[in-house]
Amino acid sequence: MTVSLRSLLSLAIVAALAGCNSSQSPAPAPAPAPEPQAAPASAVVEQPAADPLSAALSGAHRSDENRARDAWRHPQETLAFFGFRPDLTVVEVTPGGGWYTEVLAPALRGSGRLVAAVIDPASAANERSRDYYTRGNEAFRAKLDANPEVYDQVVVTPFSMSEPVFGEPGSVDLVLTFRNVHNWVGAGAAPGMFKGFYDALRPGGVLGVVEHRAQPGSKAAEDAGSGYMTEDAIIALATAAGFELAGKSEVNANPADSTDHPNGVWTLAPSLRVPEGEDAEKYKAIGESDRMTLRFVKPRADEIKRTSMD
Repeated sequence: MTVSLRSLLSLAIVAALAGCNSSQSPAPAPAPAPEPQAAPASAVVEQPAADPLSAALSGAHRSDENRARDAWRHPQETLAFFGFRPDLTVVEVTPGGGWYTEVLAPALRGSGRLVAAVIDPASAANERSRDYYTRGNEAFRAKLDANPEVYDQVVVTPFSMSEPVFGEPGSVDLVLTFRNVHNWVGAGAAPGMFKGFYDALRPGGVLGVVEHRAQPGSKAAEDAGSGYMTEDAIIALATAAGFELAGKSEVNANPADSTDHPNGVWTLAPSLRVPEGEDAEKYKAIGESDRMTLRFVKPRADEIKRTSMD
């Protein structure tokens, strides 16, 4: 078949125009992105509630000075060793300025109960002691009253040194005492205090003791004027009252403390009663005292019964 030159030219022009139109056409629009879908309820991970004890330790109510002593007093580890829980009934014995109360009160608030057992000034042996206990109790109550958001549920209960009672028999889960036993020994009241703890605790309840630790065999077992006590002396007091030793912890140990200082434990921080002419920096470098941390348990009723039958 014969094709004319004019026809061939016409076909070439049409093909060229078609190619141009094809190269200049806009790209197709992208498909719209899918709408984000909410995660199913089963896939939502809830954040755990803050631990009450950790929250108490980081609370704004604590001073920088008291926070600095955490490195020596190890409150989180110490209370964990004693079996602390925020739903317990806890007795803090002679809380002093309330260093541990600052930790215990907010941690127990709402689900547990904190009883601050303070010495009744009327039970003191002399006027000087009565005045000391009166001023201390007033300062402690003022601290609580100044911050009701933290301390409004603390129950302050006075007790007599001669006949100490810390609650209804078997009503308490945990009794805590921090660096107090040497005072009771000096006052001749230690056996009665440990008996009072035993009576208040439920069977299986815990007595937690932290105390300045003397060297084994030291005369501090009989004379607590240095502030130090031997572990054997504390254990003897507790077991005589009926307790069983359930554990020891070195969490509050300080190997740098020789325990032999001119003004006893008060030579060290935080008191720093350094004799004139002595190098205070030497005692500051030691830090706070070496301390024993002992956990005692009141035997359960069935264990007491079985022991009495043996």
